[in-house]
Amino acid sequence: MKNNIFDSETATFDPNAAAAADSGIFGLPFNTNQAALVLIPVPWEATTSYGGGTSLGPEAILQASKQVDLFDIDHGNFFMSGIAMETISDELIEWNREAREAAKLIIDADDELPDLVLQQAKDKVNFYSKKINDYVYTQTKHFLDQGKQVGIVGGDHSVPFGAIQAFLEKYPDMGILHIDAHADLRNAYEGFDFSHASIMYNVMTKTNLSQLVQVGIRDFCEEEFNFIQTHSNKIHTFFDADLASQKMQGKNWSLICDDIVAALPKEVYVSFDIDGLDPKYCPHTGTPVPGGLEFQEVLFLLKKVAASGRSIIGFDLNEVSPGEEGVEVNGEWDANVGARLLYKLCGWTLKS
Repeated sequence: MKNNIFDSETATFDPNAAAAADSGIFGLPFNTNQAALVLIPVPWEATTSYGGGTSLGPEAILQASKQVDLFDIDHGNFFMSGIAMETISDELIEWNREAREAAKLIIDADDELPDLVLQQAKDKVNFYSKKINDYVYTQTKHFLDQGKQVGIVGGDHSVPFGAIQAFLEKYPDMGILHIDAHADLRNAYEGFDFSHASIMYNVMTKTNLSQLVQVGIRDFCEEEFNFIQTHSNKIHTFFDADLASQKMQGKNWSLICDDIVAALPKEVYVSFDIDGLDPKYCPHTGTPVPGGLEFQEVLFLLKKVAASGRSIIGFDLNEVSPGEEGVEVNGEWDANVGARLLYKLCGWTLKS
C-alpha cells in the first residue's frame, strides 16, 4: 500500500471533519491522477426485468459515501493512498435511457407488436450493451496500465464484463469471487446478449477465466444448475441453502470461509451483487431474494481472503438501487449500505 500522497493542494484536508458538499467519493480530496485506486461509475440498467433504479446507484453511493467515517478498524487511514471516482458520464446515461426504452418493449411485449419491431428493439439493446462493455474495458485498461487499482460501481450486474476482460489481460491466472443471490449463468436471458442475468455465463464462455467461486447463490434455474455441474472443474458454487444448513448444524462461519477461500487462486477479483446480502440491507435492489449473507459475514470473508495470502486485485459492486426514478421510495438506506461495503472493498484491495 502506498504511503500518504497528500500534496500541497490536499495537505489541509481534515479526515475527522464533515465532508464538504463538493468533495469526492467518501469526502476525499483526490482526483484520478493522484489516487492509487480509481472507481469507475457505470449508470446502466437496460436489461433489468423486475425492480429498477440501479442506474442511479453510482450517484446515490457517491452522496451516501460522504457519511462514512474514514478511520477503519482493520486498516487505519488506508484512504491516504488515494481513492477517487471518475465523473459519471452523461453519455452513458443517455445510452442507458435509449437502451432501457428499447428493452421495455421486449420485457413488456404484447401480441400486437410485430416481430420486426421486437427484433429491432433487441438489436438496439445489444448494440448499446456492447458499447458499454467497450467503454468499461477501455477505462479499466487505461487505469490498470497506469499502475492503478480499479473498482467498478454499477449499475446492474452486466456492467463489469469489460472490466473483467481487462483484468484478465493483466492477471491471466486470476479467479472471481462472485457474491450474489443469483447464479447469473443464463444464456442471453430474454434475448439480451449481455443481460444482468448472464454476466457469469458470458465470462465463462467468452473469456479465459479459469476459476469462478460463487457464494450465497439461492435463485437459479435448472439450466444454470446443469451448467454448474458440467463445468465443475471451473465453477465452485456455495449455495445459500448449503451454507445455512452447515451453520444450523454447528459449523462456524470461519471454517466455512476457509472452504470458500481454498477454492480461490492467488489473485482474486471480487464481483459483488448487493442482493447477495440479506435483503434487509438493500431492500430496493432489483431482484431481492430471501436469505443471503449478513454484512459482517461478508467482511469476515474478505478478511479471510486477504489473510490467506491471496491478493484482492480489483472488484465491482452492483445492483444498489435508491429506488426507481419517478417512484416514491426511500432508498437512502440502500445507498448507505452500498457506500460502506464499497469502502471496505477499497480497503481490502489497497491492503492486498
